[in-house]
Amino acid sequence: MHTIRDRFLGCLLGGAAGDALGAPVEFMSRAEILDRYGPDGLRHYEPAYGAPGMITDDTQMTLFTAEGLLDGWAAGCDTGSACLVETTRRAYLRWLLTQEEQRNPVEIDANGPMGGLLSYPALHSRRSPGTTCLAALADARRGRLSAENDRKGCGGVMRVAPAGLFLWRPNQVTSLRPAFELGAQLAGITHGHPTGQLAAGTLALMVLMLADGASLDDAIDAARRILLTQPDHEETLRSLEKADMLGRSSVPREVAVAALGQGWVAEEALGIAVYCARVAESFEDGVALAVNHDGDSDSTGAIAGNLLGAMHGVQSIPARWLEPLELRELIAQTAERLLGYWGPLD
Repeated sequence: MHTIRDRFLGCLLGGAAGDALGAPVEFMSRAEILDRYGPDGLRHYEPAYGAPGMITDDTQMTLFTAEGLLDGWAAGCDTGSACLVETTRRAYLRWLLTQEEQRNPVEIDANGPMGGLLSYPALHSRRSPGTTCLAALADARRGRLSAENDRKGCGGVMRVAPAGLFLWRPNQVTSLRPAFELGAQLAGITHGHPTGQLAAGTLALMVLMLADGASLDDAIDAARRILLTQPDHEETLRSLEKADMLGRSSVPREVAVAALGQGWVAEEALGIAVYCARVAESFEDGVALAVNHDGDSDSTGAIAGNLLGAMHGVQSIPARWLEPLELRELIAQTAERLLGYWGPLD
């Protein structure tokens, strides 16, 4: 049986592994991937950003999400409060600093509960960051508290798994709606379209439930119930239900993934990841399926890795993916801090 620690580690390390696997093929078609890597597609790390196993902006922003939430705890923010969104917004502004070639003298406290992610040179590397995130955070630097755009790219959803982990409590899964709302609000810092926010809320809720040991069926059902209470939920719910339906069908897997889209927008990335988690024969199988398609391979790989890692624990991640993974120790430390920030566990 997987412990809660196994699932927390699996969620964040699994997301990073999926991100690193998909990084070299993010802008390739499925036909190009199969032509280069053979009929099974890409199933091992290939060089991206200088070496195999390198993470992208997806994992960078996931780490800054976790740091922002932990900063909020250290500052005494109430669970579910706007204070957590503000401390995470400030963490995203620190990430923005790492992406700028000429940095502006902005007074942002770099000291967080992990000593500050700004102290890690590897995070000061530009890894194809999303233009929406960059533009919205530049606006946030000038005082805008939430995005005033109509964008629903997957950049809002691919970074919010820590929100679900942050709100987990032993024997007390009463935080489903707060987790959903927190995930949606964090996405709203950069993405103004309701679908970009609701897909992020859905992922945060599902991560919380899966980390607690719930089944994927139960997590999907809970997400469906909460989505039905939200305005403008139709796109997100339709993609989630389509993924669920295709996962129960005999449609060939590559056809099903293509039917769910390419993952550039939030609901498609979520749908692809949920489908891959449902049909996966193993962590490796599900993440490879989420990567070897037309579209945003690193983001769909990362989200599928979050879900599958939370479901099956860190032991399910192939050692050949874990050992060379960039910033593996920092990512594991982040998972540990999210688990134990409010008190030690057995």
